[in-house]
Amino acid sequence: MGKFHSIAVIYGSDSSEWEVSCRSGEFVASRIDADEYGVYEIFARFGKWQLVAFKDKNAMRVTFPEEARPEVDKNDFSVSIYGKKIKFDYAYIVQHGNPGENGLMQGYLEMLGIPFSSCSSFVSAVAFDKYACKCYVREMETVRCAPDLFVREGADLEAFTKKAAERLKFPVFVKPTNGGSSFGITRVTEPSSLAEAVRYAFTEGKTVLVEQGIRGRELTCAAYFDGTSVKALPIIEIVSDNEWFDYDAKYNGHSREICPAPVEDSVREMVQQTSCKVYSQLGCKGVVRIDYILAEDGLYFLEVNTIPGMTSASLVPKMVRTAGLDMTAFLSTIIENG
Repeated sequence: MGKFHSIAVIYGSDSSEWEVSCRSGEFVASRIDADEYGVYEIFARFGKWQLVAFKDKNAMRVTFPEEARPEVDKNDFSVSIYGKKIKFDYAYIVQHGNPGENGLMQGYLEMLGIPFSSCSSFVSAVAFDKYACKCYVREMETVRCAPDLFVREGADLEAFTKKAAERLKFPVFVKPTNGGSSFGITRVTEPSSLAEAVRYAFTEGKTVLVEQGIRGRELTCAAYFDGTSVKALPIIEIVSDNEWFDYDAKYNGHSREICPAPVEDSVREMVQQTSCKVYSQLGCKGVVRIDYILAEDGLYFLEVNTIPGMTSASLVPKMVRTAGLDMTAFLSTIIENG
């Protein structure tokens, strides 16, 4: 018997990733155990939260036309359906980007005392900012961080690009510190193109990280808490047809995601152990995915994804299947041990 009765699956977002978020949320909602929980799908974007569909225990899924979707009452996180008030007692957050990945949604739920699937508001905020997250990870002995520089919108870009040319080896990657799905990211091969790339990154946020490119194999690994200890899922190696794992490679089929990754046992153990340590170092909750570059001189940390993609083709579901785990049972583990 589950601890919760009414699970709100929140998807959509205020960011460029909102469509991917919807696909992830729909997949999660379809895999939550219908014998244990009532599942309510909430589309939340730019402050408008609406019930898209719901499925009571052992009942058919009911959808609402867009013009007749019930509004969520944010005062107590509830919804009225056919005159009956449903108060959600758990939230499964599948919002990529703002407000689900940067801690804002978590802060709202924390104030109401409603349990949820992801990291706390503080940990989410730290992990979502690529520069802040690297500051937490830099001192770990099992993983390295690539040299980088941080710049805030309004800074002297001419002086910044000059400093970057002196301190970093090109190519570099210019990234919004608080974005995902490769939006706003540019691979820059020479200093003369850096200022333009930084301006482009500013279209996604007010702070930017310029990170020295590391040549190596791209690996990713997810970790989660199973109620007893932090566990790691099988590793995936990502082989992009493009110069790097950009949006086109991620979502338009221009990459291969090999699971389990064809690496030696010692490398697999190192990556999985490091993932569990990063999870614990940051104080994560739920399932998170950590991305790396395996270079000749060691393992390099890229970023933590506290709300990883959860479509049927996404990396974490692939890891779950490769581990021989049932997706519905896996989601129940996340829900019951949040």
